[in-house]
Amino acid sequence: MATSPAGSVRVPHTTRGAELSEFFAPQRTASTALPDPEPFVRNLTRGVLEVLAGVREVDQLARWLTEDPYRKLVTRANLATRARSARGMPAKRPSHAILSVRESSPADGVIEAVVIVQGPARTRAVAMRLEGMDGRWRATSLALL
Repeated sequence: MATSPAGSVRVPHTTRGAELSEFFAPQRTASTALPDPEPFVRNLTRGVLEVLAGVREVDQLARWLTEDPYRKLVTRANLATRARSARGMPAKRPSHAILSVRESSPADGVIEAVVIVQGPARTRAVAMRLEGMDGRWRATSLALL
């Protein structure tokens, strides 16, 4: 290893790069340092339903989702838009009522939730997994059933 003029040992670039990427990567957050997840669960559910109805852009939910659920939601929103277009139906604001929210915590900083939503035609469930990252909740898995 090379030494600097002051006599201190220089850390190889690869080791420093690994330490920096770990430092700047999303950091897990304990449940005690996170806000109550229920308002987040309700708002995310409303946002997902509005995206699929075509009245909200998927980008508005990007800060609440990790990459995988974001990509899946984009795909599903595009399919819903095409289906509405093929039927000649305009996008309209959905009228859903949240009937219940169930949460469980399988690990510290992790919440798994199911939201039962009643719409005009049918009742649906939205299942999600939230993980505490960088002091806030983010959805790492999302399914509309």
